[in-house]
Order: sequence, then structure tokens, then C-alpha cells
Amino acid sequence: MAVQATAREALPHWDLTPFFPALDSPELDAAFARILDEVAELERLFDAQEIGADDSGPDDAATILEDVLGRLNRLLEQLRVVRGFVYGHVTVDSRDEAAQARLSVLLRESVRLTNLETRLTAWVGRLDLDQIVEQSETAGAHEFALRQAQIVARHLMSQPEEQLGAELDQTGATAWGRLHGDVTSQILVRLELDGREQELPMSEVRNLATNPNRDTRQRAFDAELAAWERNAVPLAAALNSIKGQVNVLAARRNWDSALDAALFANAVDRETLDAMFGAVREALPDLHDYAHAKAGLLGLDRLAWYDLQAPVADGGGRSWSFDEAREFILEQFGTYSERLQAFAERAFSERWIDAEPRAGKRDGAFCMPVRGEESRILSNYSPSYFEVSTLAHELGHGYHNVAIAKRTPIQQRTPMTLAETASTFCETIVRYGALAAAGDSPSEQLQILEAFLETAFGVTVDILSRFQFEQGVFERRRERALSASEISELMLEAQEQTYGDAIDLATRHRFAWAGKPHYYSSYSFYNFPYTFGLLFGLGLYARYTDDPDEFRSGYDDLLSSTGLADAATLAARFGIDTRAPDFWRASLDVVRADVQTYKALGSATPS
Repeated sequence: MAVQATAREALPHWDLTPFFPALDSPELDAAFARILDEVAELERLFDAQEIGADDSGPDDAATILEDVLGRLNRLLEQLRVVRGFVYGHVTVDSRDEAAQARLSVLLRESVRLTNLETRLTAWVGRLDLDQIVEQSETAGAHEFALRQAQIVARHLMSQPEEQLGAELDQTGATAWGRLHGDVTSQILVRLELDGREQELPMSEVRNLATNPNRDTRQRAFDAELAAWERNAVPLAAALNSIKGQVNVLAARRNWDSALDAALFANAVDRETLDAMFGAVREALPDLHDYAHAKAGLLGLDRLAWYDLQAPVADGGGRSWSFDEAREFILEQFGTYSERLQAFAERAFSERWIDAEPRAGKRDGAFCMPVRGEESRILSNYSPSYFEVSTLAHELGHGYHNVAIAKRTPIQQRTPMTLAETASTFCETIVRYGALAAAGDSPSEQLQILEAFLETAFGVTVDILSRFQFEQGVFERRRERALSASEISELMLEAQEQTYGDAIDLATRHRFAWAGKPHYYSSYSFYNFPYTFGLLFGLGLYARYTDDPDEFRSGYDDLLSSTGLADAATLAARFGIDTRAPDFWRASLDVVRADVQTYKALGSATPS
């Protein structure tokens, strides 16, 4: 029998020393200096070639563009390593003043590069790209990015306005976003646990949502809400400021709305968004069935919010130590390909993963590319299958980074809609492997399906609520700033419209806006791409099971091309029409089928 994990299991911290020895190292100082020098050289080149000037471009524009693209790609490679190293320190300890100081300098100097890219975009907007692509192999390789830049150019303000906007962003949206990260990562929540009053980091309290004891879950939820309420004023100020800035800039750049700008940035159109969310709205009754079935398994008439992540198997289900998760993920990745398995082995053995929840560390999970094929993965691991699935998901992002590493940094710029492709696919591989390994054990199968359906429910129902909430905030923010209570009211309304009778509406999470970092960025609508990613990934997995060899022959190339075309074009490679509601309905049918299996397993599992 597998060894059961404990809450005190030693969990790995990531190793950032392959990039630089320390924050105060001469090597990091030298890297900073090189970046500043190269930015200055690029500025001189732009001035000498009058890039951004109000003309249609010189006769030798193709040659100039080749030089600029080469220099810019080299600079972006260097910047990503430095940024990854510094951000890697800040995200695991926001109280690290040296790391925060480095990040502040990096963000300030990044404004110069942002301004250069804006000048380049304006200049590209006036070029005859058809002619240049024929003349230049480099331009041809970056054609998609250049065509997109021509569209963006039509939405630019004047050059002085864009430069001022970039500079003010550092004391505007970026600063407010950092405030949110600093405040939320340092919140200590007062909670009675194990018979004594404790102060725990928010990440640990949120992990208690998976505790098998309902009283513990409820007390943790109540304590969480109280902590958010104590911090609501600065968080509401941050949200108002960011959304206000985005609204102003979207209007000044002649976007119809912040959503239209976000759709373009994510390489999808309204038709695709409407088809996808239309299918999700149709499926809400079936998705609610999962919540009803879970309530029955827990012996409840209806789920409370704090029951949404509750374990349903006896004793909370099997406990997965981190080492067990590692070995299982490696085994399942190996069923797809040796390359995927070797990548994951490298990520574990070279300490790319930071898994321990602790004070000052950011909540949640993410994967960031740093250098070449190397990434760093953050998680807040607890010994449940849900966290095994999350780890597989983030490793999927890392594999995407491997596939795309052969491209230039400009070619690697992947829209969020497509950024979830490999993560969802890897998560699905592990899920089906876990179901097979569970054999004839209904309780084990139930635990695994629970992890998937909990995610699917969140990425459909909850994401739809977040999308509707953010739309509401943007609309109301055009008129005036909103109080924390007004923001909470919008959150509650969105949850009522999407969760419906799936939960006891009296227990809705009125501060769900406070802890979600996705709202606190000038990158707006950081929600619908997750729904796209889940359903698109399920559609791709169906193509894989239909013809595994054919799928493998094109999958890595698809991943490496996510910055080279829009979502509809890339999906068409696998016979997928993202603008057709039937595709999204078919992906949701996978979820519907799992809901039915879940209900049947629940009936077969002794209470």
C-alpha cells in the first residue's frame, strides 16, 4: 500500500541559482547593465532610422526591420531571464525587500522597451508588408506578429501619448497590481484550528477548502471572508484604478470596449466567444447536476460555497504525497511520449518546482518560462489528487515552453486562449491514467472524477461568473469608482446568474474578486481563455484518441506555432471550427458524460 502523505511532508523549493547566484551577485548586476546598454543601443538605432516617424517607411525598410527584429529578440531573451529570476524571488516571498527593489528597477526600465515597441508598431503600421515579406526571410518568419502589429497601429494614440501612458502605467495599473500581490500574500488569517487560535497565511487557509471536516471548512471560509473584509478598501482601490485606466486607454485607442481589445489580444473573435459561452450557458443545468450529485454524496441538500472543493471519498480519499505525484505523472506522461516524460523528469530533478505553501508566498499555481527550454513552476501543494492534477497542468505549460523554445521571443508570444492547450492535454492524460489505475474501486474513481469535474465546473460555471462580473465592473467603472460593497454586490449577482440552484446562494463568496490576481492587471478578461483552453484541450484529446500516431505527428508543431497564427487558423489544422457551437457542445459532452459516470459511481459508493 502506498505511503500516505502528511501535512508536514517536506516539499521542494525551486532553484534559481542556474540563472544567477543571488540577488546581490555581480552576475545579476552585469546582466542588468547589459540590458540597459542594449536598450540604449536600440533607442539610438530607432532615432537614427527615424523609426516611428510619420512617413511610409524608407526604401531599405526590409533591411532595417531585419536588424531591429534581431536586436529586439536578443534583448527579450536576456530580459526574460532577469525578470524570471527576480520575479521568482518575489512570488515566493513578497517580504523580500531586495527582490522587490530589483523588480521595481526592472519595471521602471522596461518602460523604455515598451516605448520602443510602440514606436516599432506605429512604423510597421505604415509599411508595405506584402513587399517586405517577399524581400526578407526574417520578416516572413515574423509575418503574423507584423500583421497583428499593423492592426494594433490603427489603435495607437499619438507617440507622445503612448510614451506617457507607458510611463504612468508603472505608477498606475502595474503599481496597483503589485500592491494587490503584496497585500494578499502577506495577509494572516486568524483561525481556531486543532484546538488553538492560529494565524495562518491566506494560502494555507484557502487550502482548508479541501478539508474533509465540514466544520473546519466553514470556519476557514468565514475567517477568510473576515480577512478579505479587513483588507477590502485597498483592494477595491486597486481594482477601481486598474479598470479605470483600462477603460480610458481602450477608449483613447478607439477600441469599442476593453473586451474587444482583450479578444484581439487573445487571437479570437466575438463569434468564437459567443459560440463558446452560448454552449456553456446551454450546459448549465447539466453542470449543476454535478453539484447536486456532490451534495448528495456529502449528505447535504445543497452545497455551500465552502463545500465546492470538499473531498467526497471516505476519509477524504487517497492521500497523494508529492513523491507519489511525481512518479505517477512521470509514468502517465510516458504513455504519450518519451519526450514528454523526459521533460517532466528534468523539471523534477533540476528543481524547477516550488511546491510548499508558506507565509509571503503567492497563492495558486503558475508556470513561467525563463531560459531556453527551462521554466519554473509554482504550486501550493496539498496531498490530494486535485493537486496532482494541478501539477500535471502546470507541467503541461512547461512542455509547451519546450516545444516553443526553438522560436524567437517575438514568435513565442502566445495568446492566453492557446496557452492552455498543453496544460489541459497533460491534465487529461493524467486523469485517464488515474481512472485506469483505480481499477474497480468506485471510491478511487470518484475521487479522480471529482478532481476533474471540480475543475471543469470552475472553468465553465465559475469562469462565466467571473467574465460577467468583470463586464459589469468595466461598465459601471465608466461612470464612477465603486465601493468595496458595490463590487461585492456585482460578484454576488454574477454568481447567482451562473451558479443558480447548484449552491446555497446565501453562502456565495462576496469577496471572490479580492483574492483573484487575474483582475489586477491591465491584461483584462483573464478568464474566458481558461474556458477556451479546457474545451479546446478536450477537443484535441478526442482527436488524439481517434488516431494517436497522426495526432503525435502534428501536436508539437501546433504547440510551437501558437504565436504564429490566430486560434481559428491553428484549430483548423485538426479539423476544429472554433466559431461553430457544435464543437464546444461536443467538448462539453465529455463533461456531461463524466457527470453521469460520477452520479453512477456515487450511487455505487457506500455512504
